[in-house]
Amino acid sequence: MIDVCLLGTGGMMPLPYRALTSLMLRYDGSSFLVDCGEATQISVRRRGWSFNPIDVIFITHFHADHISGLPGMLLAMGNAERTEPVTIVGPKGIEHVVRSLCVIAPRLPFELKFIELNSELDEEVFEIKGLRVKAFKVNHNMLCYGYSFELDRAGKFDAEAAKALELPVQYWNRLQKGEIVEYEGKTYTSDMVMGPARKGLKITYTTDTRPTDKIVEEASGADLFICEGMYGEKDEESISKAKDKKHMTMYEAAEIAKKAQPKEMWLTHYSPSMIKPEQYMDEVRKIFSRAVVSKDRRTLELNFEED
Repeated sequence: MIDVCLLGTGGMMPLPYRALTSLMLRYDGSSFLVDCGEATQISVRRRGWSFNPIDVIFITHFHADHISGLPGMLLAMGNAERTEPVTIVGPKGIEHVVRSLCVIAPRLPFELKFIELNSELDEEVFEIKGLRVKAFKVNHNMLCYGYSFELDRAGKFDAEAAKALELPVQYWNRLQKGEIVEYEGKTYTSDMVMGPARKGLKITYTTDTRPTDKIVEEASGADLFICEGMYGEKDEESISKAKDKKHMTMYEAAEIAKKAQPKEMWLTHYSPSMIKPEQYMDEVRKIFSRAVVSKDRRTLELNFEED
């Protein structure tokens, strides 16, 4: 199970009724934060979630509306009695940028660790706190990444196959966990008792970008695709803004979803000038019917499919 909360849905600046775009995931006792604009911690408080379990913070890029809230967030985590190290993942230069911001938060009660993404690579995959994470480049006016989070699911345990091996029951659990078991001169591996891997869970998050084939690839088969839809108007001025500033319209996001076919798409990162994004959703859903106009703190519990 993964809990998902889109803490804020705004782009550029926080508004009285709309926080800046930030995402929080919870899995197996750990929390993961993606982006941290001004006052993100307020939205965490309003959702009723805790700062203490935030183990990893992912930054998409270094524009202020995605990172300027980090010192306040780290201080809030310290005030929540966090003492374990916190890992921050982001583009090249992430440690320098964060250390500079944290001049105003110099005495944190926990260590900061950094994973700097390799700017020479289009994508990187790594395991962290039980999730497989892929960082992939998108097309913004500065180096920017999208992130996919995946939770694998093992195949079904075959008790009859285990019995046929004549291996004592106390060893079965180790095989289920993928361990190799040595017993009476024989070697036993998990594939002897486990069926093929089952469908896991996948969340893809991308914002501040023009449409790319890579986003389609990453969102393909996702249980949840979270994508910016900064502009809803179809006039030439809005389309020109999206292209010039390397952002996306709601309709372009829907076209990506139409190709990728995620189970659901949440739109986010609305322009401050977009007062009521829901007014555009009839047209958006003509392109992709499972599109949702997100509001701050929209939450979803993702579970494995029933067998």
